[in-house]
Amino acid sequence: MKRRTPLLWQIIAINALLVAATIGAAVATTGFDFGPASERGEFAVLVLGTAGILLGNGLLLWRRLAPLERLVTTMESVDLAEPGRRVEMEATDSVEVARLNASFNRMLDRLETERRAASQSVLRAQEQERKRLAQDLHDEVNQALTAIMLRLGASIQDAPPRLAGELRETQRLAGQAMEELLNLARELRPTALDDHGLLPALRAQVRDFGERTGIQAGFHRRGDVPALTDDQQLVIYRVTQESLSNVAQHARARRVDVELSFVGRTMLRIADDGRGVSGERNGGLGMRGMQERALLVGGRLDVHSAAGRGTTVTLTMS
Repeated sequence: MKRRTPLLWQIIAINALLVAATIGAAVATTGFDFGPASERGEFAVLVLGTAGILLGNGLLLWRRLAPLERLVTTMESVDLAEPGRRVEMEATDSVEVARLNASFNRMLDRLETERRAASQSVLRAQEQERKRLAQDLHDEVNQALTAIMLRLGASIQDAPPRLAGELRETQRLAGQAMEELLNLARELRPTALDDHGLLPALRAQVRDFGERTGIQAGFHRRGDVPALTDDQQLVIYRVTQESLSNVAQHARARRVDVELSFVGRTMLRIADDGRGVSGERNGGLGMRGMQERALLVGGRLDVHSAAGRGTTVTLTMS
């Protein structure tokens, strides 16, 4: 790609060419022969004056174009996933630059508001679909498996010994499938969150995680629970769920601690002693989804990890 010359240097170059042409025309029309000392002095004054004009012009342009460079830098660094970045305006900015900065900041406000509204719609639609699937699994598929187990139990009573053993094994497999199905339904839609509230649901989630994976898992709470919206509770639950899933699949950890603190502000912290993740993998593992959920409730998600030093996921809500 061809390198472009900055606007400041383009303007200075044009001014210099214009001044040089003017001096050349003045010399040609006035007949400077540079012989007498007086004419050489006049020419020196003309050159120095011209240089001063160009220097002053360059400084003025640099001063007035600097805010545009500040605006461009902000434009290049803005990330809607990390809201709040704005162009800083100064009292010395010109009216036009101030208007441009204000317009850009208003545009960012609109984009962040629209992005948050779109994320809310998408995530709520996902939760509704998860709830519907969980309900179908629980009410329809689970009932069908229950009927199969009852039929198998009745058949075992009248079956010969050899066939009865096969039927008992089939009944055991059906029961195992039903238990896995119920676990899947609970992951899709946490009924404990709806029925018992956030803290009991988190305790049950951490306890079940430890029993299922063999990883030592502890849950701790600090402070009194404030009034949390349904969205806030669901985000806390889902971030915990996704973080524990990452620990089970990737961390190779022996222990994980989940702490929910309400001292000063609401903060969820999930820390493991696993192998950690590199910077390249740090943006994956469902982190983007958790960041979206954090933004949904006006929160912030931070992930600190280093190879061999474990990973800490922190969700902060004001």
